[in-house]
Amino acid sequence: MKPYPRADRIGVKIQAAISELLVKKVQDPRIEMATISKVELTSDLSTAYVYFSIFGSDKLVAEAKKGFKSSKQFIKKLITPKLNLKYMPDLQFKHDKSFAYGSRIDTILYKIAKDNKSKQE
Repeated sequence: MKPYPRADRIGVKIQAAISELLVKKVQDPRIEMATISKVELTSDLSTAYVYFSIFGSDKLVAEAKKGFKSSKQFIKKLITPKLNLKYMPDLQFKHDKSFAYGSRIDTILYKIAKDNKSKQE
């Protein structure tokens, strides 16, 4: 079994630390309903792309982006001691659209199945 590359291991640690922080410490209402879905690091470990998902309208997503942008330094300051890294990567927060896309596909498939069922009757 091939071991995880270092960037993947650090990404998992960052994801866990930020997720815990969102539950326990962050009180910004714009990001309290956000979920961290994954973290990808660049090969030189200088930047961590933190993907979050939040259910709701585009307005909620835009507000969450603003919330993460304003809380970035606070989040970075609190998770740095937990990671035991010499250099903390820069955090870039991005909306993860895969959950909304999956939900849309489910809705379409449900509608097709419902239409096929009504045609058979």
